[in-house]
Amino acid sequence: MKNSELNNIMLSNQILFDRNKKIMWHPFTQAQTNTDIIPIKKGIGSYVYDYNDKPYLDLISSWWVTLHGHGHPKIAEAIYQQAINLEHVIFAGFTHEPAIILCEELQKNLPKMLKRFFFSDNGSTAVEVAIKMAYQYWKNLGYKNKKHFISFSGGYHGDTLGCMSLGKESGFHNNFTELLFDVLFIPYPSTWNNDKNIEIKEQNSILVLKDYINNNTDSIAAIIIEPLVQGASGMKFSTTQFIKTIVNIARNNNILIIFDEIMTGFYRTGSYFALDAINIVPDILCLSKGITGGFLPLALTIATEEIYNAFLGEKFEKALAHGHSYTANPLACSAAIASLKLLASAECQKSIYNINLAHKNSIELLENVNFIEKIRILGTILAFDIKNNSKVCMLQYMTKLKKQFLLEGLLLRPLGNTIYILPPYSTSYDDLINSYEKIIKILNNNSL
Repeated sequence: MKNSELNNIMLSNQILFDRNKKIMWHPFTQAQTNTDIIPIKKGIGSYVYDYNDKPYLDLISSWWVTLHGHGHPKIAEAIYQQAINLEHVIFAGFTHEPAIILCEELQKNLPKMLKRFFFSDNGSTAVEVAIKMAYQYWKNLGYKNKKHFISFSGGYHGDTLGCMSLGKESGFHNNFTELLFDVLFIPYPSTWNNDKNIEIKEQNSILVLKDYINNNTDSIAAIIIEPLVQGASGMKFSTTQFIKTIVNIARNNNILIIFDEIMTGFYRTGSYFALDAINIVPDILCLSKGITGGFLPLALTIATEEIYNAFLGEKFEKALAHGHSYTANPLACSAAIASLKLLASAECQKSIYNINLAHKNSIELLENVNFIEKIRILGTILAFDIKNNSKVCMLQYMTKLKKQFLLEGLLLRPLGNTIYILPPYSTSYDDLINSYEKIIKILNNNSL
């Protein structure tokens, strides 16, 4: 390669960074202090590549959306074939086969009671629709006082106003608290390997729930739960028995159950949906993120027939007045259908098993780092916390770690003092083991 060509490649990242800096406003980023914006040229499998052709192993599935790896040819082909036939049509008063097929395929892996599919375009709106469904359901039935919602402390459900209200205690929405409606919050009993206090924490949460119900008789519309894992608050796990207990108490008090499976769906927790492991059927289920394999935005809010029937009537006022311009976009639906087919393949199932195995086989390595705590594994998710050291600024320390990970070609995005690994299903066992070895080396070189 000529020196001039090499120089052009070396300059590409910086040139694009400079162009980007003049015009872009990035999410969850302080533009004045963040200098880590990396221009990405392409994605292949579990790797993305910058304009210097440096590979980064995407260990967080690019915000949990990339199920099968980047640029999967079967999903790309499905989108292409759909694009030359029908790219979009208004979904009010019209329908199309990709939307119908997608819902039929999902129905095969859902409890039979969940049978009414409402399309939107991202996780926040899927939850926002669920809030409106739950509220209007009771209103349509004549219950005028059922206006309260119950959520868990630390829960994150999205960035629209309703979702921020449900996630008010997550720490992500502090600038907007005056705009949000009141929500009843239950302490979240997070757990990990060898947690000796889980029963005490769970009993406390249950007592708080019962107290809320006693003091708000007949005014609670629904409770929203991220089943088994709170994602954005730091991959915090709960037990299946706790979720069952909470759901049973709510059901016995005429409270609807909303499961937010935006992150936990599609085998992330080991089962097709987290609800399968809990053996609970919610009244409303929210899906998004990995549904299209990371190719296009799409979301679904799925309800029981009982919920759906409450919106039927002669007057429009009983209908759910909600919609999006790109509702049930045929391209996104086709991508999702292709993704579901890949999920069912023996190759994908073996990969999911191997990711879990790599996590388990790395526990001993992690336990040997004396400032790591609360190691936890569920399905394809592994997370651990860095012990909070009062002598060190944890924000600066975690920022430093993130930079070290990137230098080693590892795309990781810590959540507070939590480091988590949630890779695409294209990730090999060897790549994961190698990544853990790099992570341990970096941690040992930056010991607290």
